[in-house]
Amino acid sequence: MNRWGWYIHRLKAMSLKEVAWRFSQKWSEHCERKYARRPIPVTQRVFNTSYAHLTFDAQRMGVEFHNDGHTHRNDIHLIGGYDYRQYKTSWHAGFQTSNEWERIFSYDIRYKQNDAVGDARTNWELNRHFQFALLAKNYYHTQEQQYLEELTRLLEDWCESNPYLIGISWTSVMEVAIRAINWMLMLTYLKEAGNTSQQLLDSISRGILNMLDFVDRHQSRFSSANNHLLVESTALALGGYMFGYDKLKDNAVKTMTEELPHQTTPDGVNKEMSLHYHAFVLEAYSLTAHCILNNGDSLPSSWLDDMERMSEFICHSMYDETHVMAFGDDDEGKIIDLQGGRFSYYDYVLQLCSMVTGKRFSRFDKTSETVNCLFSQSAISKVAQQPLYDTHAGKCFEQGGYTFLRSQDGEVLIGIDHAPLGFGSIAAHGHADALSFQLMVDGVSIFADPGTYIYHCDLHARDGFRKTVNHNTVSIQGSDQSEMLGAFLWGRKANCHLLHHETDGKHSVLSAEHDGYSPTLVRRTFDFDHEDKRLIITDELSQESDIVLTLMIGQGVEIQQEGDDYILIYGKTRCRLAVSVSSQYTSSVEPADVSVEYGIKSPSKAIRYRTHSKIVKSIITVE
Repeated sequence: MNRWGWYIHRLKAMSLKEVAWRFSQKWSEHCERKYARRPIPVTQRVFNTSYAHLTFDAQRMGVEFHNDGHTHRNDIHLIGGYDYRQYKTSWHAGFQTSNEWERIFSYDIRYKQNDAVGDARTNWELNRHFQFALLAKNYYHTQEQQYLEELTRLLEDWCESNPYLIGISWTSVMEVAIRAINWMLMLTYLKEAGNTSQQLLDSISRGILNMLDFVDRHQSRFSSANNHLLVESTALALGGYMFGYDKLKDNAVKTMTEELPHQTTPDGVNKEMSLHYHAFVLEAYSLTAHCILNNGDSLPSSWLDDMERMSEFICHSMYDETHVMAFGDDDEGKIIDLQGGRFSYYDYVLQLCSMVTGKRFSRFDKTSETVNCLFSQSAISKVAQQPLYDTHAGKCFEQGGYTFLRSQDGEVLIGIDHAPLGFGSIAAHGHADALSFQLMVDGVSIFADPGTYIYHCDLHARDGFRKTVNHNTVSIQGSDQSEMLGAFLWGRKANCHLLHHETDGKHSVLSAEHDGYSPTLVRRTFDFDHEDKRLIITDELSQESDIVLTLMIGQGVEIQQEGDDYILIYGKTRCRLAVSVSSQYTSSVEPADVSVEYGIKSPSKAIRYRTHSKIVKSIITVE
């Protein structure tokens, strides 16, 4: 689709109020263009005079300064497998190419689908400045000058290289919000550490205030008001507390309270239909809730119940602390990181929410370093001794649109998607995967989701990872259930409905239906024997059609053929796949790509069955 076609479809997804708001944002852009004519470091002065009198109180952040046993890494994990040491000061790197993003007025940067430079999301990870908070934390706990010196060098280099509203790091309001939060953590540790020049502290404070002012004036609204709005509000709420600006804090908390039921189903599933963004939103609420409680205020009455239900959904999506069954987009985003390197993001979020709610959703076998930085050892120990939330029975999230089944021995985890495409008019982070499923054995993905791969370049690959034919479901003539109009824009959307669900703990049956190929309806029934570890999937169409049944195979799984059956092998795990069709069919093992990590595409295989029929039955047995 050409650029003008995208604009036309994007306008159709907007209300008249949204169009008017976007025009007002264009006027703000016009007024801010003065910063392009005379670039100025974000730390030089406070641009909004109404913020000039505000002062920073490090005690309000909710950092626990007295715990022991901290780690002192000074590197962060860059998505896409890039080496942080190589890119430490490459603030404008394209990453996927050797080119750099232009150092021009941020509104003029064409960062979407700019293959000549790279993926903006990859770049933004470096510019979120987890490393700044990490180095400040290390300096506080060790008093070693090397950490302060490196932090000062990086900060000065970034400020010189990224003047206010100049460059790729200023192109997303949410990115500025996340950076502001990490600068607040940086300033908190530096103020408490002592032996830090007042000039440095004041410059950081000015930078934070300017970022908060920018976020406040440009918060995501209307069809863009998804997880971005919630993370932006988190920054404003924390900033309001840290600088004693009640209006900023109160408005942000009010927005988050109003948006919680709007963006979350009653049974606790984030409506973007992406496990990762579900956890991302829960991290935002948990960090804000911790700050609210730390300052002696009460949480809005709805927060705790919703946060507990959201935690339950993550728990059911996890085989264990490190193996997760995710549907929809996953860009590995996080809001803070006081650990560095690699860690289990989902387990960290569950620990964080456990500390806020007092309910235990993580084993706490190893306390997250970030959690250890925010809560006292006694508080952590108290929560870690609470009963652990039990996922063995599995759960159907009827309103959220996902069901998780577990074998009696806990060896097998099955996830079923009977959810809507995504949130709002654009459904930005959904995939055309209605009635798809995943199956793990001992934490290994045997029947896998393809993943996400990339956002802002290689649109062909972006689309490929969202297509119906690359998910574990049926497609008609290989076409998509829903209509892709852009990298984060959908047109016609499949409607999916849960028809029936029952379980006695030993045997579960679930049926759901979607209209993505209207007038032909597609109904899929899952029948799982929890003891024998046998899953029977029956696909029934309302009329005979040319069907493609896809089964994406997890990376590293070996495929062998025995007669008409396929045997899937990983280590000691063996799964038998048998398919029954009333008419003639063909089956083939075909090359396919999966993306286990954002920005990394790996070769795997897909088993595809093709037939002209009305009913297809698949039998999967874990032997």
